[in-house]
Amino acid sequence: MPEHLKLYEAVMLLALCEEKGTMNGMYVEYATAGAIAAELLMLGRIKTDENNKNKVAVLDDSPTSDALLDEALTMIAEAKRPRKLKDWVQKLGGIKNLKHKVAQALADDGIVSHEKEKVLWLFERQVYPEVNPQPEQELRQAMRDAVLSDSEDIEPQIAIAVALANSAKLLPQVFSKQELKDRKQRIKQLENGELVSKAAKEAVQAIEAAVMVAVIMPAITAATTPSSGSC
Repeated sequence: MPEHLKLYEAVMLLALCEEKGTMNGMYVEYATAGAIAAELLMLGRIKTDENNKNKVAVLDDSPTSDALLDEALTMIAEAKRPRKLKDWVQKLGGIKNLKHKVAQALADDGIVSHEKEKVLWLFERQVYPEVNPQPEQELRQAMRDAVLSDSEDIEPQIAIAVALANSAKLLPQVFSKQELKDRKQRIKQLENGELVSKAAKEAVQAIEAAVMVAVIMPAITAATTPSSGSC
């Protein structure tokens, strides 16, 4: 994973069209929420409690120095009742202006710019064209190395990034159709956490399961809607 790039930023980088700055992919908000939850799991701020039906427990609610992670952690810590991870992915996916908050974080880091443009001379929308391509190039290369190689030593963040990108239908932004077909089993191994340490495996599996459940209802609703094309 490129240095200083958060998992949720990685998902958004793949979802943003480099030149247009518009958002691509399906269910990006749930993949983004899954990435936020994964960050909190790997930071040791939350855990799934086996003694309480795998509901999420907060281990440390002190500030993380990241505004979006802090917002999510506060939501979980102040909840009136514990919830399972899949429920938190759904709730975090509903954070107001979530996708724009993540895109703004990328803008603050100088990776994209934040612009406004007119649509049909009537409506205004926010776009985030890329200005520093290096982080995304490094991310894509790390994902390609993980998927196209047979290495058994995979960085947990990259395994999760592949799983989240797959759930949001963003892998075609990184791989050709033939590559996705040829490496289908490898992608499944990454999603199952088979290629990471035992400590990271639980996080990978939990996040993938939570995101998949979170998108079931929107997926059913949008079953007849064509998926988004590439940039």
